[in-house]
Amino acid sequence: MTKNNGPTPFTSTDRSTPFTTTDGPAPFSTARLDALPLDVAYADEMASVLADPALHTFTGGAPEDADALRTRYARQSAGSPDPAERWWNWVLRVRGDDCLAGYVQATVNVRDAQAEIAWVIGSGWQGRGYAKEAAVGLVAQLLDGGVVRTVVAHIHPDHAASAAVAAAAGLVRTEEWEDGEVRWRSDLG
Repeated sequence: MTKNNGPTPFTSTDRSTPFTTTDGPAPFSTARLDALPLDVAYADEMASVLADPALHTFTGGAPEDADALRTRYARQSAGSPDPAERWWNWVLRVRGDDCLAGYVQATVNVRDAQAEIAWVIGSGWQGRGYAKEAAVGLVAQLLDGGVVRTVVAHIHPDHAASAAVAAAAGLVRTEEWEDGEVRWRSDLG
């Protein structure tokens, strides 16, 4: 990361563990969260986590039921049809409560060594710092993994909470816009 604000909550004890495997992204952990590679088996629990329509205020859409999530998770887990692009998705398990609370994702353009990231924390788990912790851990994992040199996120200009998360993860607001959202960016030095 280009900015160092002290210790990161990334707590993997074995940095020799590959960031991805031949089957997709490897799990990683933060102080309170385990980021587990997306699997169709998480659809039922995630349908409950993501059931609040308020989660779609800035992104549009509506909550998906478990069947729709199973279909989407199967497609995402299969990976991008473009060999130069990787779809890396993780659900977030709160270690102390042993429950899922949201997800993080990265669409990686291998040619450009760039990852576009996003995060969603279910309404019942918001206000506890999980989004910040997960985004900081994800950015550290991406930039330390050797594949990604640039991380970007696109955030609605009125979504102050997501802007704060992006800033905490070391991303800097740019003057670039895409589909009504502001681009935030971090480059490996």
